[in-house]
Amino acid sequence: MADFTERELIARISSRLPPSPAWMPIAIGDDAAVVEPERNRLEVLSVDALVEGIHFDRAFTPPRAIGHRALAVNLSDLAAMGAEPRLCLLSCVLPASLPVEDFDEIIAGIAALAARHRVHVAGGNLSRSPGPMMLDITVCGTAKRRQLLTRTGAQPGDELYVTGTVGAAAAGLAMLQNDPGCAGDKTNACVGRYLYPDPRIRMGLLVARNRAATAGMDLSDGLADAVHQIAAASHVGAVVDADAVPVEPAARDWFSRHGHDPVISAITGGDDYELLLAVHPRRGRRLNAARRHGHVALTRIGFCTENPTVLLNRGSGALAGAQPLPAGFHHFR
Repeated sequence: MADFTERELIARISSRLPPSPAWMPIAIGDDAAVVEPERNRLEVLSVDALVEGIHFDRAFTPPRAIGHRALAVNLSDLAAMGAEPRLCLLSCVLPASLPVEDFDEIIAGIAALAARHRVHVAGGNLSRSPGPMMLDITVCGTAKRRQLLTRTGAQPGDELYVTGTVGAAAAGLAMLQNDPGCAGDKTNACVGRYLYPDPRIRMGLLVARNRAATAGMDLSDGLADAVHQIAAASHVGAVVDADAVPVEPAARDWFSRHGHDPVISAITGGDDYELLLAVHPRRGRRLNAARRHGHVALTRIGFCTENPTVLLNRGSGALAGAQPLPAGFHHFR
């Protein structure tokens, strides 16, 4: 990186991006981007940073995966709000010793995922870091006011659903920490889920447009954390059925072989980037419509209660084996 000027690095980024759309009359190359708002829609904004040593380890995270993850975690927030992605701003704080080939791969990871979800990189910033690498991305999406999905709408009696499976990313991270060489194993589903998370944009949009859910959140810090967050924001309690939680089979096997409780490990591990949805029973038909076209499984894992307690039920009867639901990942704990 130290062999290139900032202008030359920006040119390397620009060369990997498609032309700006008509609604972006000024993009990369000026002091700021200029964007024309989309008519009759709300703008939905989110920002998230990936910090080396906290969110990824370069010893086993390929540069392309670093770029992919940096954008994916932000797109997952838009999915949870039912917002359609539109643009992003990219801020890279990079060590001068970073090989330019790694820089190109990081940008390639961002550009590939952006193209897949029709997200336009509108600009950003490049800075040198004397310490760890940091990628900070701001995303902007749009949504109709009545279709916006938040954490605050869940009610007692709502059913809780989760997309896909959980636990794969946490197991994948453990596998990489145990054997960094497995980063190249493309057949390892858990490693793939950790390195290249798939934000559930399509499902989030379908649920929002059908107004199928009363509340939603993505699983950046684990399923348990998301249940606690929706319960607190909506002023309800919740019961999660341990037997119903869709733990990724390969992750279940990994946790069991290493002496960990598969369900607890799966629901407290982060980086799944699935969606947790609260759904009123009368909206089941709307949810089924989203299920048919969302290209991802939806599993009922519990329900919301009037009692504010949040529980994990491990028994076969009604709350026969209920215990407090563990907390998820916390950055400052």
